[in-house]
Amino acid sequence: MEEGGSCMRAAIGAYRSRPAARTAAAVGLVVVLGTGCPAYADETTGGGQTTTQPDTGSGQSGTDSGAESGRGSIGAHIRINQSTLASRGSTASATSADVNWKPPVCWYEPMYTPEEYEKFIKTAYAGAGKPAADYAKKRDEQDYHKGDKGLWWQVQFRDLTYDEACPVTPDNWEIWVPPADPQPDPNKLTPETLSELAFNSTKLPTPPVELQPRADRLLVNLGTRVAFKGDLDRVWTTASINYKGVQLAATTVATPVALKVDAGTADADPQSCTYDLVKGKDGYTADSEANAGCNVTYLRSSGSGTYPFKASITWKVTWTDSADPDGPPQQPGLPDGLSTFEQEVTVKEAQAVNRASGMGRN
Repeated sequence: MEEGGSCMRAAIGAYRSRPAARTAAAVGLVVVLGTGCPAYADETTGGGQTTTQPDTGSGQSGTDSGAESGRGSIGAHIRINQSTLASRGSTASATSADVNWKPPVCWYEPMYTPEEYEKFIKTAYAGAGKPAADYAKKRDEQDYHKGDKGLWWQVQFRDLTYDEACPVTPDNWEIWVPPADPQPDPNKLTPETLSELAFNSTKLPTPPVELQPRADRLLVNLGTRVAFKGDLDRVWTTASINYKGVQLAATTVATPVALKVDAGTADADPQSCTYDLVKGKDGYTADSEANAGCNVTYLRSSGSGTYPFKASITWKVTWTDSADPDGPPQQPGLPDGLSTFEQEVTVKEAQAVNRASGMGRN
């Protein structure tokens, strides 16, 4: 507790010594090396992106960040669990089709009973000078809400995002939340917040496509088939919390709906094309063999360079307010997800290939 308290005291002191930086837009609050204590965008904390580690007293051991593995933890007590991917190919973090969409930067989670909170404040702030001592005094004057029903909730952060602001100030690291909350704080954890964190932690399979002929043997005016090699299934990710009687969960469900291919140059016919994905016996697939209209014909050689061929899958994303992926979809909706495969392709003139082959035979 002392390490986190020391960090919090330092953060409060830094904040209050900078009057010009007191707006949420000017102050970037981030978690410092898993302590659960916020610091500032213009302070050096060291290390890479880190999430707060789970409380092992909750009955679950610490795991890797959900954003890295699709399974793990975010904040203090949020668990991430993703369905097993049907695809055996490579995976990547889902990206949003809406470039303006961003996951939550911070939120409040349940942390302390009144008695636990009193112990935390009196231990972590023992001997603290101003202004951190004023913070502890304010809580002491509130008597930590001892005798009241409810919990102290503490601000938590998604990761060390230094360039984003959190709309929470050091004056309210923790908020008191009664069982019946008449005016919930807008940053209090909700199923909607969990759905956004789950979406941000989702891993999606990259498009299982194969070029025929292969990428280094494409020829001008020769049709290139974009073969869809394999089936995809929906992917669900659950973010949940079960701590001190607070139980919340949300599950995002990503369903593949379309495959778009882009030849990487205007000198191709078509330059881009979209396959609809339909559900078959083994999952969602594209009939790339029958859909000859999406075969790419390159009209000009790539010369000494290459063309950046791209294939991307659009995933329709919905969410439920439980750990059940088959529960009723909730609103507001989430943006579509994208998973992308990129490959450099070499396109040669057929006569140049024939001439080179003839020289080889001599």
